[in-house]
This record gives sequence, C-alpha cells and structure tokens, in this order.
Amino acid sequence: MTVNEINIPFYVKAILVIMGLLAFFFTLYIAQSIIIPLVFATILGIVLLPALNLIIKLKVHRVVAIASVMFLTFSIIALFGILLYSQASRFTESLPKLVDKFTQILNQLVFWISGYFDISAYEITQWITKTKNELIGSAEIGQTLVSVGSILAFLFLIPVYVFMILFYQPLLVEFLHRLFGENNRDKVSEIISQIKTLIQRYLLGLLFEVIIISFLYTIGLLVLGIEYALILGILGALLNLIPYLGSIIAASMPMIIAIVTKPSPWFAVLVLALYIFIQFIDNNFIVPKIVASKVKLNALASIIAVITFGALWGIPGMLVAIPLAAIAKLIFDQIKPLQPWGFLLGDNRPDS
Repeated sequence: MTVNEINIPFYVKAILVIMGLLAFFFTLYIAQSIIIPLVFATILGIVLLPALNLIIKLKVHRVVAIASVMFLTFSIIALFGILLYSQASRFTESLPKLVDKFTQILNQLVFWISGYFDISAYEITQWITKTKNELIGSAEIGQTLVSVGSILAFLFLIPVYVFMILFYQPLLVEFLHRLFGENNRDKVSEIISQIKTLIQRYLLGLLFEVIIISFLYTIGLLVLGIEYALILGILGALLNLIPYLGSIIAASMPMIIAIVTKPSPWFAVLVLALYIFIQFIDNNFIVPKIVASKVKLNALASIIAVITFGALWGIPGMLVAIPLAAIAKLIFDQIKPLQPWGFLLGDNRPDS
C-alpha cells in the first residue's frame, strides 16, 4: 500500500490542521520582532518594484537604481513628516493653554455632577485619577510603539530589508521556483505576479482613501471653524487606517479641541456628526469602490483577520491584516485542495 492510498480519518486530519495552525500562529507571535519589519519591507519592496524595473531598463546598475528609488521614496516620506511636524509644532505651542482650559472645564463638570447626583467631588476626582492611571498602565500597545526596539526596527531595519529584498529579488523568485519544482514553475510565476498586482493596487487604493478622507476632514473642520484643521484632518485619515480604534481616536481629538476652544459644546456634537457622516461615506462608497474591490475579501474574514493579527502584533498587525489575508486567499484559490478555504474568505456568496 502506497502513501497516497492510506485513508486518514477526518478527525485525525482536523487535529493535525488545528495543531499546525496553533504552531503557525505561536511562531508568528514569538518571532514578531523579526517578522513585522520583514512584512512591511516586503510590502514596500513590492510597491517600489515597478519604479525599480523602469530605471533598470534605462541600463542603470541595479544598486544605483535601488538607491535612487529608495532615496526618492524616503525623501517623500520625510517631506510629509516635515509637514506634519510643522503643523504639530503649532499645536504643541498652544498645548499648555488647551490643557489649562480643559482642566477648568473638567473641574466644572465634576462639581456639576457632584451637586446633581449628590456625590462627593473628591470621590469623582479619585475615580478619574484611578481610571486614568489604569488606562496608562495598561496601554501596552502605546508602550510597544514608543519602545527603542520598535524605533530601531522601523527606522533602521526596514530600509535595510527593502534594499536587500529589491537587490536579491531575482534570487528569491528563483528560490520559489526551485522550491516548488520545475513542473509548477508557471503556476508559481502566476501566483507571484498576482500577489504583486494585488499589493500594488491595494496600497494605491489606500493612498487614494487617505487623500480623500484627509480632504473631507480638513474641509469639514475648517467650515466648523475648528483650530488646527489641517493636522487634525491628516492625522484622522492616517488613524482611519487602523480598524475600529482609529476612527474613534480620530473623532475624539477634534471634539476635545472644540470643547476647549469653542464657547458652546454643540461644536463638539457637530464635529462628531461630521466624522460619522464621513465614516458613512468611507465605509459605503470609498472603501468598497477603491480599496475593498482590490482584495475580494468578505467582511467576516476581514474582521477576523484584523482581530487575529491585532492580538498577535498589535497596531502593526492591524495595518497588514487585510493584505496578508488577501494574499492567503489568492494562494488558496490557486491550490486545488485549499480552494474551499479561498472560497470561505471570498465575497462571492452562493445562491440561497
């Protein structure tokens, strides 16, 4: 009896699959400091590949071409960072006054609650202090983002990885061809090509989304007369890339500014209404037409992917969850035994 003729019971297959998934996700968790920079670098390398190939066609040496593309890319990122910094510096200069005014408003609110509900103002203040300390103490994601290791990984490792991935791209592609055998060479080439196209189109869609949302936020805040509209609009669009938490944080910042700088609390309500309206436009028109159409994932798969990678890698995991799930679906669709899983992740519902 050959190996192919052995019938493995279904429950044994299920146990093996579950054990394999547990081992896979455990590896992703314990090796996140190595894997996360590699994932971001690979995605960035795929995005830069068309520009690199265009320069190489001009008979430019590969090293010079890679250096040129990376210099241009990181120069654009640096200019964007300078813009944000210049806007943020204006906000920082006014921060002490904003904090003082917010503290006055908070004290007035505490005394109003104390008188209305007959609760000691001291008890309310103690509860606010305790809650604030617990939130700060449990903010593991924020501590991770500002840790020295994360800064080094994103400021040093990613550019190095991007350079190496672009330089050794032919070697990596040939490795995949040899790994899966000569008979599967065409299939591997097709999958690689589809992954490149998917990542490039998805990130281009995200870029358009950020530009549109930044414009809508900024114009809306300017119309309402909210200070620091530009920086709040750009930050809101960037935070919008973080599922669930991002939109809440994005809306809370201009609401606080409105409460502190405007004479009426209704301005904060108007800001909230503005952000809810723009989120409605984003979720129902921009994302389905510009972003989600590139990945072909259903909403359930997207939510599970975001929650899973968020639990594994925090905010960086949330950012890469959708493209990684889309890549997994693409690979599943090309491998016959795994096609049911690709169908499960897809957005094609069968007729009921």
